[in-house]
Amino acid sequence: MPYLCLLLSGAALLINGLAVLGRIPLRDSAVFSLLIGTIQLVLGAVYVAAAGGGDPLLLPGASGMILFGLTYLYVGLDVLLQLGSKGLGWFSGLVGVFGILLATRGFPDDPLLSVLWLSWAFLWILFFVRLALGCEGLAPFVGWALVLTSQVTATIPAFMGLVGHWPYDRGIAGGTAAAVGVLLVVAGVLGRRKDQGPAAWVRREAAGRRSRNSREPVSHTIEPTRPTG
Repeated sequence: MPYLCLLLSGAALLINGLAVLGRIPLRDSAVFSLLIGTIQLVLGAVYVAAAGGGDPLLLPGASGMILFGLTYLYVGLDVLLQLGSKGLGWFSGLVGVFGILLATRGFPDDPLLSVLWLSWAFLWILFFVRLALGCEGLAPFVGWALVLTSQVTATIPAFMGLVGHWPYDRGIAGGTAAAVGVLLVVAGVLGRRKDQGPAAWVRREAAGRRSRNSREPVSHTIEPTRPTG
């Protein structure tokens, strides 16, 4: 179940990143987040029940499923109900700190998972800085960070786990950390472009409509005039 939730997270991170960049409507991503969050919370509850309520080996995985599920559920409700995002920002900061704690706890046994938790914690903290502290200028960087890291930190590891080849080698964990670092640098470069974010997307759409309207054929039909007198 954790690998299935991780696969769903890869899709949710990608869709939310595209929404932050203004490439898809926020309401579309909000509905998708609600769907993914609900599924993950259900799977997390089932996973906890299967763990007998207290297996120390299964509870960290269950906590991750529930934290991701709550985050996506909150994101969807925040957009649809127009809650203002401050609470979502503080919640993201709390989850980011917890993610760092999970990363330090699991490093000796599962270094790749620790790297992934650090990556996710960084994304959560970005949401804290942007939403709770009001640094809206980070939106393009946040959007690109979600889009670029979603597959490396969620989809690909989920596939490896689903096919039974989850790596425990520290070399692979180090390579993943390096890849995430490079992708974040690329996200920073792309985020500095001026044509990023929802406002820029709206401007491009408006410009496109004006351009299409200007290319519409002009009627040259001469209207007959009525005789006077």
